[in-house]
Amino acid sequence: MRHIRSAALSAAALLTLGGGAVFAAPAAEAAVPFPSIGWQQHNCDYDGNGFDDVLIGAPGATVSGAAGAGYVTVQYSSSSGLSTTKKSILHQNTSGVPGGAEAGDGFGRAVASGDLDNDGYDDAIVGIPGEDLAGLSDAGGAVVFWGSPTGLHGADSTWLENPDQLRAGANFGRAIEAARYFAPDPAHPDANLRDSVAVVENDSLLFFTAPPGAATQQLKLADKGVRALDVAPPGNGFALRSLSHGNYNEDSWADLAISGVTTGDRPGIGATQVLHGAPSVEALTDGGAFEGGPAVVSSDFNHDGQDDLAIGDTGVGSPVGGAVSVYLGQGDLSGLDPTPTQTWTQDSPGVPGAAEAGDRWGAEMSSGDTNGDGMPDLAIGAPGEDIGSISDAGAVWTLRGAPGGLTATGARSFDQNHPDIPGGAEASDAWGGQVRLVDANSDGLFGLLAAAPGENTHDGFVWVIPASSSGLVAKGTWTYDGARLGAPVADAQFGAAIDE
Repeated sequence: MRHIRSAALSAAALLTLGGGAVFAAPAAEAAVPFPSIGWQQHNCDYDGNGFDDVLIGAPGATVSGAAGAGYVTVQYSSSSGLSTTKKSILHQNTSGVPGGAEAGDGFGRAVASGDLDNDGYDDAIVGIPGEDLAGLSDAGGAVVFWGSPTGLHGADSTWLENPDQLRAGANFGRAIEAARYFAPDPAHPDANLRDSVAVVENDSLLFFTAPPGAATQQLKLADKGVRALDVAPPGNGFALRSLSHGNYNEDSWADLAISGVTTGDRPGIGATQVLHGAPSVEALTDGGAFEGGPAVVSSDFNHDGQDDLAIGDTGVGSPVGGAVSVYLGQGDLSGLDPTPTQTWTQDSPGVPGAAEAGDRWGAEMSSGDTNGDGMPDLAIGAPGEDIGSISDAGAVWTLRGAPGGLTATGARSFDQNHPDIPGGAEASDAWGGQVRLVDANSDGLFGLLAAAPGENTHDGFVWVIPASSSGLVAKGTWTYDGARLGAPVADAQFGAAIDE
């Protein structure tokens, strides 16, 4: 029997700040309209030319003989679209990057973007959850690469770690998200606005920003008390796994969805907690607890100008094969409706395929407008999908956006056995292990990047599926791996992380 309802309800009561202060509910006040910040603003233009770039992690790669040290690639876009020639390859042996490549670091296991210094160039944050620090195995760290007219470079990159409590096995940097959750200077909340970074350890959440008077490229822990995050009932812990930001309550600040799974006596149940942004980090408020996880993505799914939240539920007790539930903003400062407006599975009418145990449908998601109608669609990865008798080959679906929310009308699915998609389905490819909808040439049509980090025994590949006025189309799909970008290939898990 599934008990996620009670677990989710307990979460709201147990979310605490350092010192034990429980988040207060937001005071009622007139709504301040603030538009959706989800799918329209990916914040990944590292060279400032007006086109979305692509940041991909290959955390299993061997770098300078260190197996599993990892790297990231940056592909710079233009009016011609996504490039495989104009690119950067970054790792801990890149000149200027703190530390050095070591076996098992997992550089690039998580990636994120945001303008952390408000200079008009987006910056990239790369998680290194396997980093050993001060003799502590897998304490974890992260590196910030600062955007510039020539993109990202190792020079002047910035190191992040838990400054007060390094712990073995903490895996700092396992998930990252950047947005304007609060003002760096609460005394002047409208001055020099810039994004702050939320960084996940296994069981904690930390915020970093450039405080008033500090150099903008010297990020500091925003408040050392914002760590004690407990969203599980007594007898259980909670392992944080993913983050997404949006504006769910129509104020002037980004809100943060934090998703994961329970540990302890009843492990593996997905749950999600929302924090509402505020003028100061101390004023962050409880935005509610929601069933499902550990995948989340934000977008304005019902096209009302306010962000909504889609939660991919593949945890223990989830519907067979996995599910995606959509929680809509209520149009005021109260935030998301606590009851999902829609819940989708492969057995929903109009959705191709059929739900099967182990599909992990909803393990990965991305939102963007694939047909240019101005309404965001949803890409859904199912890396455990069997294609015929081929186990865990993986597949991707798209649900179309509509004025009332997502619709199965025009829903499509793709896998490697499609005649117009290069390659062929193989066991454990995990095709759709990462998905990203991106408008690389700014024509209003979001194409799909579908990664198979298990391709070629964990070398990893990425497929580029083009968009059209009718949505995604398989014809014209092309593919690439680390070798095409001049990066290491063997066991790289290329595509294990793609910035949303």
